[in-house]
Amino acid sequence: MRTYSYNVNGARYDVTIESIRDQVAKFNVNGVAFDVEILGAPLTEGDLPEVSAAAPAASVSAPVPAAASTPAAPAAKGAAGAGTPVKAPLPGVVTKVLVAAGQAVKKGETVVVLEAMKMENNITAECDGTVTGICVAAGDSVMEGTTLVTIE
Repeated sequence: MRTYSYNVNGARYDVTIESIRDQVAKFNVNGVAFDVEILGAPLTEGDLPEVSAAAPAASVSAPVPAAASTPAAPAAKGAAGAGTPVKAPLPGVVTKVLVAAGQAVKKGETVVVLEAMKMENNITAECDGTVTGICVAAGDSVMEGTTLVTIE
């Protein structure tokens, strides 16, 4: 069993590889279990890199699509802006981003719709302000604690 830490678009992921058997790896990402099918050449636990206690968390930059559109307004995915982050309360898939950078929002206004366990969850602004960053786009899978938008 090996544990790694990664920062992806400002969100920290603690990944534990619990086992690898018959081209299936059992992963635990921030407390959520996944079975991952390994495609291509066989992989064993001996193939995994050694973990150094002093090594810093890896930083990964995901590609940024040009824009994701919603019925109301296009929302460009980018880096988190200054201000208060609105974070995913649970893992899921972003189905709609209802705000755009620079848009004024009120506390309680829905900013993102997140599908989790076959239910749509309205994620709301926690304060009045202006959207300074949109970190996700429709179709993105997110983990609990992932910053979705920032409001200042």
